[in-house]
Order: sequence, then structure tokens, then C-alpha cells
Amino acid sequence: MTWKSILELDARLSAQMRVAGRPGVLRSVAIVLAHSGDSWFWWAGLGLLWWLGNSFWRPWALTILLSIIALAVIVLAIKFTIRRRRPVGDWGGIYRKTDPHSFPSGHAARVVLIAVLALGLGPGWLALIICIWAPLVALARVAMGVHYLSDIVAGFGLGGVAGIISLLISAR
Repeated sequence: MTWKSILELDARLSAQMRVAGRPGVLRSVAIVLAHSGDSWFWWAGLGLLWWLGNSFWRPWALTILLSIIALAVIVLAIKFTIRRRRPVGDWGGIYRKTDPHSFPSGHAARVVLIAVLALGLGPGWLALIICIWAPLVALARVAMGVHYLSDIVAGFGLGGVAGIISLLISAR
């Protein structure tokens, strides 16, 4: 199998998952999930949690926030090195204008990072919810046509490694 055939298979499978052009409940759910992993949403939420939180939630929020920022720098460096164009489509204009590159998926990396940190830092009930939510966000990014499947697979791997490193650093 050649590199070209792998990329063609990736594009074909990703296109089959797309719901961006199909009105309905599935598209509406995909839109909400796709946006729920946005960095600004997490920055604001974690900042608020740090500000209003207690002795458990303040360090929890700070660890995740700093990890998300560090991961964003790494993801952007990779994106601007590889420069893979996003799939053609109309949905996600804000992503297409501010970040025209798709590989790796920053959303997939971010949600897996958050899931790994939630598993390591607790509480268990929140880790469970986040571990269910994370793959749905990543798949929604493909469903809405702003990523290929390989983008989210790479994002998952990157987010997992970053999460483990963040846990090791925070344990010190």
C-alpha cells in the first residue's frame, strides 16, 4: 500500500462519515460536540474553576490549563510544519480561517489530554464522563468535515503522550 493510497482511503472514509451537509439531529449533535472541544471554551471554564474553586479544583484546573497551552504550542508547530489542508467544505469557517491546517487535530489532542489528566487526577465520575465525551468530540470533527480520520488518530496519540507527560510532571 502506497502513501498516496493510504491518503485516498483516509479521505474516502472521512467523507463517508460527514454529516455537515445533512440537516437533522445527528448534524446538530455533531456541531455541539465539535465546538465543545474548542480551546477558548476550556480556557474560560478552567480559568473560572481556578478562580472559584477550592483546594482540590484550583490545582486541578491549573494543571489542565497549563497542559492545554503547552499542547497547543506543540500541535501548532506540527501543523505549520506538515501543512495538510483541511477537507474541502463550508462548515467551520472560523477554523478554516484561523487554522487552515488539519494534521494533527488539536481538538482530538486536547480532549484526550483532558481525559488522561482526568483519569490521573480524578474525580472518577468526571473522568468517566470525559472519557465518553472525548472520542465523540474527535469523531464530530470528522463528521463536520474539518478533519480527516488520520488527523484525529494522530491527535489522540499526541494527546495521550502529552497527558502522561503532564501527569508525570504534576506528580513531582
